[in-house]
Amino acid sequence: MTEKEKMINGEPYKSVGKELFSERQYAKEMLFEFNSLRPDEIDKRNEIIKKLFGNVGNNVYIEPPFRCDYGYNISVGLNFYANYNCTILDCAKVKIGDNVMFAPNVSLFTAGHPIHFEPRNEGIEYAFPIIIGDNVWIGGGAIVNPGVTIGNNVVIGSGSVVTKDMPSNSIAAGNPCRVIRKITDEDNQYYFKNLKIVPDTHSYEVRKNE
Repeated sequence: MTEKEKMINGEPYKSVGKELFSERQYAKEMLFEFNSLRPDEIDKRNEIIKKLFGNVGNNVYIEPPFRCDYGYNISVGLNFYANYNCTILDCAKVKIGDNVMFAPNVSLFTAGHPIHFEPRNEGIEYAFPIIIGDNVWIGGGAIVNPGVTIGNNVVIGSGSVVTKDMPSNSIAAGNPCRVIRKITDEDNQYYFKNLKIVPDTHSYEVRKNE
């Protein structure tokens, strides 16, 4: 079994071999071009992402600068937006659903190293997939760790470190990230804390009893 096959299969592996090194170099070259394009060269940026990623849905927009390890392990659905300084270490599969938004400085890390220094010093690594469902918003500076699944309709608070799975229809935040509460139908009426959306106007109402 090659080191790449071990990496994809979640087994301990070493990343220093020629195959994985050359693939990382290819991604770096692609991303150098991506991050160097003029702001109005949106079509060229989209073309690079389509070549680099394993799968790309319609209406995908990634603000430069962006970083990833390989690219081919990343799959994004429809209507994906990543703000500045997104980093995805895609040594394992990263699957992102439809209508997902990343605030600035969001990081997805599938990669890890042994706790004990001896195997770590020998260059042993591992990687486990990250799965993000539909209609997810991840706040600025949040980190998602290896092997985590985030369900549908989830909001992750800024600065969170997500170390375990997050259930659908929930607001979660903190380090380590924990569920704060469920998202309810009542939340559909509000755009920020106690400020209520008033359809077809530029005004707002304040939520009562808060």
